[in-house]
Amino acid sequence: MPTILPITDFLDPQLDIYARLSENQLLNRCDPQNGIFIAESPKVIERALDAGCIPISFLTEDRHLENQAVPFLERCPDIPFFSAPFEVLTQLTGFALTRGMLCAMRRPRLPSVEALCRTSSRLVILENIMNPTNIGAIFRSAAALGMDGVLLTSDCSNPLYRRAIRVSMGTVFQIPWTFLDSSWPLPGISELKNHGFHTVSMALRRDSVSIDDPKLSSKQKLAVILGSEGEGLLDETINNCDDTVCIPMFHGVDSLNVAAASAVAFWELGKRK
Repeated sequence: MPTILPITDFLDPQLDIYARLSENQLLNRCDPQNGIFIAESPKVIERALDAGCIPISFLTEDRHLENQAVPFLERCPDIPFFSAPFEVLTQLTGFALTRGMLCAMRRPRLPSVEALCRTSSRLVILENIMNPTNIGAIFRSAAALGMDGVLLTSDCSNPLYRRAIRVSMGTVFQIPWTFLDSSWPLPGISELKNHGFHTVSMALRRDSVSIDDPKLSSKQKLAVILGSEGEGLLDETINNCDDTVCIPMFHGVDSLNVAAASAVAFWELGKRK
């Protein structure tokens, strides 16, 4: 029998996990294996549960207990459901974007870099991308356009930040990912090559090849490396890749936002011949 716990006061301590803990507190940097994340909206929560993420509690509008919360009440009968009137929950920053439901969950154990390299033929590597919105958008494109996994350098924004999860529409739970260690770019790139990956850096260089070059899609294993929003890729990264790849531009435009560029790159380079 589900436990439904009504909340009438925004300052109720039971709301702390949703309303007053920062992303870093949820992440628990001292012990990330015991960290927490917040999933927003029924669709995202469903994808997280399908991926095996373990729920701690739910928070929903009172009115949803009779409709969209019902599948979760049935699926997670031993998990507490906090409910509150809309007027209380709108004091939560951004609640209007949650479609009336939140779920606190345990952070899943991440796969190893070696495991991702072994099981993937199209890998995405994100270098120092710090905007959670861009991270979320890149994950959504990676999942939709044929990528097998994502590796992130340690300075990237965490894919389980609330905004990243929301922008990704829960695809952070559908495509495997993990963090690289501090050895990037070397020997990280060497490890990719040892696993048989042809490494391509997305950058504007005189020697860049066009993204539609047939030799790229013919590669059995391809690692696509994207750089930070402002600085782009490190010179050391570019210099150690097998190819530098660019997207042809028109009207004097020299670059795209990294999330937009990722969608173009994944569509073209995700093809297998």
